Amino acid sequence: MQTNPLAATLWMLGAMLIIGFIDNLIGAMAAEIGLWQFFVMRTAVAVPVILLMPLVGLGALRVVRWRWVALRSLLSASAMLCYFGALGLMSIAEALAGLYTAPIFILLFGLVAGQGFGPWRALAVGMGFAGVLLVLQLGGGGLTGLVLLPVLGGALYALGAMVTRSHCAGESPVALLLAVMGLQGALSACVLIAMAVTDTAGTEYLTRGWVWPVSPASWGVIVVQGLGSLMAVYGIVRAYQLAEPSLVSVIEYSVMVFGPLFALWLFGDVISPMQGAGIALIVTAGLVIAWRARVAARVAARVAD
Repeated sequence: MQTNPLAATLWMLGAMLIIGFIDNLIGAMAAEIGLWQFFVMRTAVAVPVILLMPLVGLGALRVVRWRWVALRSLLSASAMLCYFGALGLMSIAEALAGLYTAPIFILLFGLVAGQGFGPWRALAVGMGFAGVLLVLQLGGGGLTGLVLLPVLGGALYALGAMVTRSHCAGESPVALLLAVMGLQGALSACVLIAMAVTDTAGTEYLTRGWVWPVSPASWGVIVVQGLGSLMAVYGIVRAYQLAEPSLVSVIEYSVMVFGPLFALWLFGDVISPMQGAGIALIVTAGLVIAWRARVAARVAARVAD
C-alpha cells in the first residue's frame, strides 16, 4: 500500500483552500434554489468534466472493487448532502465544525471495531465534542434539531474515509469521484421527483422543489462549485490514498481557518470568541488524536522488529 505523508499533506492543503472559498458561496445561492436542485445541476456540470479527465492522464474510470466503491460512494454522498444542507442554514464555521468531527468519529468507530485507546485520545474526544458545542452553541437560543445535521455529516464522512483507506486505496481517484458525484445527483433527482409526485415541495432550502429559470448569479455559483469541487475532491481522495486517515483528517482542519477567513473577506462575517474557542478545541483534539496514532504506530513497528 503506497504511503507518502508529505504528498498527502500538500494534496489536502490545496483541496481545503479551494473548499474554504467555494463553500462560502452556498449561502447566497440558497435564497433562490434548494439543496436538491443544486446537487442535480452541479452534477450536470461536473460529470462531463470527470469523463474527460482520463483523456488528459488524470486517472481511469475502471473500478476494481465495485461493492466497496458503492459503499464508499453512499457514505460520502450522504455526508455531503448533510454538510451542504447545513451550509444553506448556518454559517460556514458552524457547518465545518460539525463536519470536521470526522477524526473523532474515526476514533470512536475504531473503538467499536475493537481498537482501544488510552486516556490521551479519550481526552481528545471530550475536547472535540466540547468544541462542537461551543461552535454550534448548543444549549443556546438557536438550538434546533437541524444544528446536528453537519455532525451527522461528520460521522458519515468518517466512515467514508475509513473505507477509502482500507478498501479503496487502489482505486482510481477519477472513478471514485465519478461514483460520488453521480450518486449525489441521482439521490437528489429522486428527492425532487418524489416531492413533485407527492406535491410536498416547500419554499425552504431543504424542502424547495425545482425552480426555473435560475439567475446568472446562482448559475455562477453552481459552475464554480462544480469545477472547484472536482479539484478539491480529487485532492482529498489522493490524500486519503497516500496516508492514514488519522493523519490526513487532521490536515483537513486547515479548512476551519480558510473557510472563516474567506467568509470575512467576502461577506464580512466574523466568528464569536466562543466559536473561536470551539474551533481551537476541535483542532487541538485532532492534533492529539494524530499524535497518539503516530506514537502507537512507532510502538507497533518496534514490536514487529
